[in-house]
Amino acid sequence: MLLEVKNLKTYFYTDDGVSKAVDDVSYSLDRGETLGLVGESGCGKSVSALSIMKLIPDPPGKIVGGEIFFDGRNLLNLTEKEMQEVRGNDIGMIFQEPMTSLNPVFTCGDQIGEAVMLHQKLTKEEAKAKAIEMLRLVGIPAPEQRYNEYPHQLSGGMRQRVMIAMALSCNPDLLIADEPTTALDVTVQAQILELIGKLQKELGMGVIMITHDLGVIAEVCTKVAVMYASKVVEYGTVDEIFYNPKHPYTIGLMNSIPKLNKKKARLATIEGSVPPPTHYPVGCHFCTRCTYAVQKCWDQEPALETVGPNHTAACWRIGELDFSKKAVEVTA
Repeated sequence: MLLEVKNLKTYFYTDDGVSKAVDDVSYSLDRGETLGLVGESGCGKSVSALSIMKLIPDPPGKIVGGEIFFDGRNLLNLTEKEMQEVRGNDIGMIFQEPMTSLNPVFTCGDQIGEAVMLHQKLTKEEAKAKAIEMLRLVGIPAPEQRYNEYPHQLSGGMRQRVMIAMALSCNPDLLIADEPTTALDVTVQAQILELIGKLQKELGMGVIMITHDLGVIAEVCTKVAVMYASKVVEYGTVDEIFYNPKHPYTIGLMNSIPKLNKKKARLATIEGSVPPPTHYPVGCHFCTRCTYAVQKCWDQEPALETVGPNHTAACWRIGELDFSKKAVEVTA
């Protein structure tokens, strides 16, 4: 097992109270696998990824419980110096917004070369050659020229490719891609996803793909963790999640996908919004928006239960209601 996250809890202590951004989250990933983390904004996807990297700002954030095993080691027990050896070298991360993640006062080449020099102990000349090689690998034209350019001189797609080059420059065992195709046009999105898939096969990496786009999940992932309001509400293989969804929230997400054969149909929505993380309901966090909720849903929090081979879901009413008709509508 390459990565195993067990009962992770990451809280933020604010003036409004304790914000439970990630609360008792578990998932795992093996080499060569791609895990998709999907859910609405504010559900805890990015915070769980930053927890793996131990990049939670303290204060106000703190990892208060759980374990994160990477290649047999619990990352939460490592010192900051030991963690610096892991970041970039063993675990690479493509951050959500490349314009704010890249340093505007350094050239793209210098930023890639810095990581290589730090982790692979290369000379400045060797690091430059490696950086140019990585820029070429991610499909950036005229890499020798781009090496000397600053982030503001590149397009959004180019900057995203620079971020990928930086994340992959040390051949990590795990790549965390946080919304790698956000704000990119569909052509560039397809190129970025194809590039990540190609490099994954070549390097044998495990990949965590964080996205709102279920189309991306269906395209590249082998298994999926559906997150809602700090919790994993459904977890399974991509086929189980797409063809046999069991949680009402997952079904709502599926129904929100535009259907090509229903051009004039009104897009389905999930009524309401994600509750603030300082005031989650006592029971199921989805009960405030769920059309199937009963009193038990408000009073008691459901645990993840096995609903099929390699498939778990957290809902009190799975045994009482037949969601199969909804699932048929989703995949039609």
